[in-house]
Order: sequence, then C-alpha cells, then structure tokens
Amino acid sequence: MRPVSLALLLLPTLSAAGLVDVVERALTGIVDCGTCHSALPTFKALAALGDERFVQTLTNVCIDLQIEDNDVCEGALRTQGPILAHDLRHFSLFGDTATRFCDAVFGMCTLPPVQPWQVPFPKDKPEVERVWQSKGREPVKVMHFSDVHIDREYTVNAEANCTKPLCCRDFGGDRPKHVTIPALPLGMRTCDAPGSLADSMLDAAEKLGARFSIFTGDVIDHAVWDVDEENVPKNMLAFTEQFAQKLSAPLFPALGNHESAPTNSFPRNTTEHIITADFIFDAQIQGWAQWIGRDATEQIQHHSGSYAVMAPGMDLRIISVNTQYWYKQNFWLFDSDEHQPDPNGILAFLVEQLQAAEDAGQRAWIIAHMPPGRGDVMRDQSAYFDQVVQRYRTTIAGQFYGHTHADEFAVGYANYSERTAENAVSVAMIGPAMTPMSGNPAFKVYDIDPDSYEIMDVRSYYTNLSDPHYQLKPTWQLLYSARGDYAPLVPSLPPNASLTPAFWHNLTDVYYKNDTAFQAYIAHKHRGREFVRNPCVGACKNGTLCEMRTLRADVCVRSSAIALMGGS
Repeated sequence: MRPVSLALLLLPTLSAAGLVDVVERALTGIVDCGTCHSALPTFKALAALGDERFVQTLTNVCIDLQIEDNDVCEGALRTQGPILAHDLRHFSLFGDTATRFCDAVFGMCTLPPVQPWQVPFPKDKPEVERVWQSKGREPVKVMHFSDVHIDREYTVNAEANCTKPLCCRDFGGDRPKHVTIPALPLGMRTCDAPGSLADSMLDAAEKLGARFSIFTGDVIDHAVWDVDEENVPKNMLAFTEQFAQKLSAPLFPALGNHESAPTNSFPRNTTEHIITADFIFDAQIQGWAQWIGRDATEQIQHHSGSYAVMAPGMDLRIISVNTQYWYKQNFWLFDSDEHQPDPNGILAFLVEQLQAAEDAGQRAWIIAHMPPGRGDVMRDQSAYFDQVVQRYRTTIAGQFYGHTHADEFAVGYANYSERTAENAVSVAMIGPAMTPMSGNPAFKVYDIDPDSYEIMDVRSYYTNLSDPHYQLKPTWQLLYSARGDYAPLVPSLPPNASLTPAFWHNLTDVYYKNDTAFQAYIAHKHRGREFVRNPCVGACKNGTLCEMRTLRADVCVRSSAIALMGGS
C-alpha cells in the first residue's frame, strides 16, 4: 500500500497515465472488505479532482484492463462516473456508508446490521382482523407482464454474436465487417426484444381476455452505456402506445430501474445536486394517464413515481411503488453518512394508501419492480417494508414484482426464526421477463377471486425460442399451472381454496424433500428446461429455497457485487 499512499499526496500533479497507474493498482488490489476500504482514499482523492478527471481516468482504466469495448467503457463511466464521484466526495471513510459502498460496487463486505427504526403507523392494528370470504363466483383474469426490455434500435441482420453486453444493433463504425450470426426478425438469445416480439406476446395475451393487466417494470433495453434523457422518455412512450393499441383492458404499471438516465439513477430529495428524476415522472404521467387517471398522475408527481388506483369495478386498491429508492445500484443512495430510513417518503406513501384501504374495507395489491427480499435491495428499507407488511397483512391480498427475469415466488413470515406454514403471512408473485436475453419470453395470468381478491391459480405462458417455426410465427403455450402442477404436491389444499401463503410455504417443504419436483420448478423458473444447464443442487438448491422463503433482504446472504452495466 505504500506506493499508493505516496501517490495520494502527488495525485493532483500526476499525468493522465500516472493517474491510471495509481487507480489500476488500487482497483486490482481489492480482494476483500479490508482492501476495499484501503482503496477508498485513492478513489476519494481522485473524485476531489473533479468529475471530468474522475470519469476520464476510470474510462482509461476500463479500456486499459479491457473490461468492456471502448465505447461501452466510455458510455458507462460518462453516465455513472459523476454519481460515484459525488458519493465519494460526500461519505466518510469510516462510516457504514463506506462499507455499503464496498458491498454495492465490489461485493466485498459483510453489511452492518439493520439500523433500528419503527415505521410510523397512523392507527394500531384492529383488534379483530377482517376476513374476506369467497362467494364462489367465477374468477377474473389478470395479466402480469414484466421486464420487456424492448430495444427500439434492434436491427434485423445486425450481428447477434458481438462483443458488447447487448447485440443485434447497428453500432456504426464499431460494426463487424462480416456478420457471423445475423439478427432475426423476432429476437435472439443475445439480444433484447424487438418490437415485433412484444406485438406477438400482446396479441396472444389479448386472446386470453383479462379484467386488467399489471406491468412490474423495465421497459428500456440493456444498452445502459447509451441511454440519455431523450431516448428513455421516448421509449417509455413507445411502450405505452404499443400496449394501449394491443390491449383492450387497462394496464397498471410500475417503474423499473432501467426507466432512467443514467440507468438506476433516482436521486433522493436530500441530494445536494441539480439532477432530478422529474423527466422520468413526466414521461410516466404522459403515458400512463390513460389508465390511471388524474388523481394518480398527481400522486406520481408528489411521491417520486408511486401512485394508487382502484381496479375497475372492484374493492381492490392497486398501489404502485417505486422501489428504486431501495436499490443498491442506485448509486445516489451512497452520498451521505446520515441514516435516511425512508428516502423520498416511499414507505410513508405506502402506509397512507394501505391505511386508506383498511379504513374503506378494501383489499390492496402492491406492485413494484424489485422483490424486497433479494440481495440487491438495501437491508434497512427491506426490513422497514416488512414492518408495513406485518401491520397490514390482512389488507394486502397480493404482492407482484419483476426484476429477476425469473418466474418465481417468495413467502413472507410473521417470524423469520420460525418459517412455518402457520407463520406465513404474505406471498409475492415474481413475473418472468419477455426479453430473450434471459430465457424464453413469458408472461403470467392469474385467476383472481372477485370477492377476496386472492389468487386461485397462476398460469405461465411462453414461446420457445428453439422452435424451428419461431421466427415465422411464435406459438404461445402454457408452461405450467399452479393449480394443475403444484397443487397435487400439497394434498391438504381444498379444491376451491385460494393459493394462500401457507400453500406456497408447504410447496417449499415438498421441494426440500422431493428433488424431482424441485428440478421441475427450476425449469419453470427459468422459462424452459433448455435454459437449465445443470441440476440445481447443493448451494444452488439451498440458496433458491431460502429465497423462496423470505421477503427480507437480510435473511439469505449472498454476494452482490455490482457492475456499472445496469443490473436486471
């Protein structure tokens, strides 16, 4: 460390090449939490030289180490670099924020424990909790779309086997002289979705009929090095136009982490910076007003992209929550040592809406992008969200998320030290992605009891990229039905009962004991067996089952090293 420490004193006088050398040695020396903390003075000293030198130095390091193609290094650091520099100038070397920064950027540190904080609730839990009874009426259908990642620059016959994180684009002067695998009209496994694939999915979904649909975020493609404040709103509006043309029923969306420029960038209202996310919220309002109405669009303006709306003809309040203020890859969250338990009042808005639902005798659904129990969620906010779920667990009839790109579920408990069927209080449905980059394109359909608003069945529909006729006309078919494929594994389920949190917990019990059933679930999770290269055993199985049994981010501990390439 002595050469780096000496260089810190001379950092302002070093040439560009000298800066690159110092930063490369600091960066490549990070192998654990201690070495990450030791490297932070170098990065802080570099940030003190200003955004321009910080960005240029890290860009040169990225290119020199051949981390990505030159244009990807340049674009990623041009957008994310100033945020990282801002963070480094504002947090201390010895606080919890420094440790969280090392965890978020390098995946090297054990995170500090959740800071105690009690979510303020306007009323105590009712002494007698209401029970919603089914009247045996015909269920209604609700569609769940997620992570479409439509690439509006998808180019047929462009290279699908490129060196960048995303292919199937015309990269201009950086295009290969000879195309080895041409991009086909309806999408490729190395690319995000063309608009034609979205048309095909929506046509298939419309034929199934739905009372309404939900969308749990991520419209924008994965070319995160190439996003800006012009093309993100433009592509968000193209998405709403396409869905509005194809679907006759209302769509209730939530924001994803890719709905921003830079990607993941949602500054807190305490951030000392002129950048805001208002342009994103303006695009939300312009595109979504046709479905959510004026009151909800005003909520978007005042609650950082969150809103609530009543489902048509139902006593069901749909609460759309902007979870990006709890996301580790939102680097604005590291610009202060101050404990900020509820950035931008997202939890306060959620509590307000759930209390209103409880007072009115309504049930509520929470829709959002990020499942709150995963490793890329801030542990503090995940724990505080859990307090909200515990308080309003009889009002909340469902939670719906995306982000993982997988078709899965997660159970929440009243007591995480005893994860049993009796303690299961909530379940989250996590929707599969449409983008071919992560598997076969898929979407979910829920059968919902029109009186309790609980799930009676879950069906997943997909189209097989390996089908020889796929590029001519994708065939959308049933992948599984929870009632048909999972319920027989849990014999205690009455034929007309809803799929309660206890049911989903009991299903995880089956998976612990029945590996054949578990591997079948894994195939469904990854949207088709051809995407499962090896059986999920050992640590894979234990980790998967743990994630199925938590809605808190501090229960299943996995490394969460984060690159600058935007996440899921």
